[in-house]
Amino acid sequence: MTVLISADSRIMVQGITGKRGRFHAQQILQTGSQLVGGTSPGKGGDWCFEGRVPIFDTVKECVQSTNADVSLIFVPPHATADAILEAIDSGIKTIVSITGSIPLQDMMTVKSALEDSDAVLVGPNSPGVLVPGIANAGIFPNKISFRGNVGVVSRSGTLCYEVLDCLTQAGIGVSTAVGLGDDSIIGIDFQSCLELFEADPHTDQIVMIGGPGGDSEIKAANYIMNQVTKPVIALVVGENLAGSLLKFFSDYRGNLSSEVLSNKTKSLIEAGVLIAKKIDDIPALINR
Repeated sequence: MTVLISADSRIMVQGITGKRGRFHAQQILQTGSQLVGGTSPGKGGDWCFEGRVPIFDTVKECVQSTNADVSLIFVPPHATADAILEAIDSGIKTIVSITGSIPLQDMMTVKSALEDSDAVLVGPNSPGVLVPGIANAGIFPNKISFRGNVGVVSRSGTLCYEVLDCLTQAGIGVSTAVGLGDDSIIGIDFQSCLELFEADPHTDQIVMIGGPGGDSEIKAANYIMNQVTKPVIALVVGENLAGSLLKFFSDYRGNLSSEVLSNKTKSLIEAGVLIAKKIDDIPALINR
């Protein structure tokens, strides 16, 4: 059992002939993951990577020919919602949108479609999902981590890379890393990932990286308090700075509050979560 993807995942790339899609598809191949196909309208019937990966005009054709069940999306923001909807309609189970900055109205349509399907969306603006040594459904560098028992979930892709590198330098392996994405409307959130990590026998501890804005960390804290039995370490990046700025404007205008920000760390502590003040503090908080 793994989280979201496994060695058996059959990965396809929507937008495989674009510059980014082609580059990262090649990286995925080099990890040994099963990249079974891709789409590029008008180029169906062609092949890429010296005849190793077939190209189709539509996701449905790719699924029918290759049994793909994971899709990575590398198309422009204005076309991403349609690409996600096409993947949902074609029966893809795990959809990862690397593309970000999707129009809000488009994402509202996507969220509605997801509610009526069995599909799971990671992102938009996500680095994807990585199971070190097993499968890479995203843009994670090939040698950024190694197999272990620590699950990592982060809103920020860049910070996710930094945390993985920090853990690697400390000799700590990772079970699965998930980049949620930090667009205004996303698919799976902290709570969804915590549920998956709690059920995963390969994950013994969890690291979550939050940030300013929204209340997803507070919702995660409530879930941890009631449902999670595994140790959780959290870092809420930017909270002190953003909280100080909000407090400044509150003092200046007299009608704003920094409560949402200050409550994130407070809620996590009350849920029994260990708090790291910076990334380099995380390894020392992990049980070995």
